Amino acid sequence: MGFPNPPFSACVSGGAVPAPGSLDEFQTVRADLNQEILGCGHLGIKRFFALDHQAYEPGPLGTKTKELLGLVASTVLRCDDCITYHLVRCGEEGWKRDEVVDALNVALIVGGSITIPHVRRAFARMREIENLAP
Repeated sequence: MGFPNPPFSACVSGGAVPAPGSLDEFQTVRADLNQEILGCGHLGIKRFFALDHQAYEPGPLGTKTKELLGLVASTVLRCDDCITYHLVRCGEEGWKRDEVVDALNVALIVGGSITIPHVRRAFARMREIENLAP
């Protein structure tokens, strides 16, 4: 079960890996670490990554909606890696900046003021993403 560039949203840094600066660096580090994790041979880890991937497949809710939900959940949970991942996916799925900003407002209301730094970083990251740049 090997994936050349896993599309998984699972947060792999756990704080142990410094947050990359650019979006390109983030994506490179993320893909490399996902490959290393999947290559370790642990069946439970592979199953979790597969389950995570399957959760975003189309179902009663489409992938586009699921990515926006993932963004809101990641913001409330305060995972910058996951926020970046879902912002990229939201851009790829065709969400527009004003729609994403509205979703981030929901995350802010649900998560409270402690999410403000993460919303701030989300706005900074959107500058690098087609469809989401100001």
